Amino acid sequence: MRVWRLLKLETNDAFTNMAVDEAILKARMESRVPNTLRFYRWKPSAVSIGRFQEASNEVDLESCERYGVDVVRRITGGGSVYHDCDGEVTYSVVVKERDLGISGVVSAYKRICKGIIEAVRVLGVDADFNPGDPKQCPNITVRGRKFSGSAQSRRGSYLLQHGTFLIDVGLEKMFTFLKVPWAASPSDAICVAEKRMTSVQHELGATVSLEDAYQALMKGFQKALDIELLEEELTSYEKKLARKLRREKYATDEWNFGSSRLNLGDSVT
Repeated sequence: MRVWRLLKLETNDAFTNMAVDEAILKARMESRVPNTLRFYRWKPSAVSIGRFQEASNEVDLESCERYGVDVVRRITGGGSVYHDCDGEVTYSVVVKERDLGISGVVSAYKRICKGIIEAVRVLGVDADFNPGDPKQCPNITVRGRKFSGSAQSRRGSYLLQHGTFLIDVGLEKMFTFLKVPWAASPSDAICVAEKRMTSVQHELGATVSLEDAYQALMKGFQKALDIELLEEELTSYEKKLARKLRREKYATDEWNFGSSRLNLGDSVT
């Protein structure tokens, strides 16, 4: 059985979270670290936007500033996501694609997302993989309702995939910070989202602790990827690089709201 590095559940601000993910990807590309599975939370709550989105089109920036919600741009594709500090665990997988035993974007999504499917099965919920379409990244649904979304960045033969695991979902908070162009008001967006989104707690009709969710996620990914997880820490190289990326990239207005995000060396989905 192959051994992957596990970076245990931690909580950071949005800029640190995104900087750490990219630092791990760079370290893996340089063969400094093994394939890595990481779990994290966001404090304060945050909105992340896809690599090529315009923040002003996707996010109510005034509401975010008023309530202290961070706004950060990812290096991955996909749409805008509200990350609640209490209701979500985020995962990231950094891996050499051939180590997944598959090839192709959708196949990689399916293999990695199986970790989420197995995790909710541990908790007593059956979920399905949705391959998505040209406008929507692959995701995971329960009875047709989305509860986990993911996005990728590819650099050569290496990929980063990160995504959400919704323990609970507060739609009123979500649409305080996300703009929905087709909705006349936040209440309209909430009405539609109630039919399209769900969470583990909603499906179970019971409270799920953070620890139970974390344990289920570790078991789910181990089974889905046929791996053994060995708990380690970031290397000194990754820590130093993450600090630099946070300071010079992810915490800057130029990256989050400007045009410096464009880099043709990456493939994002």
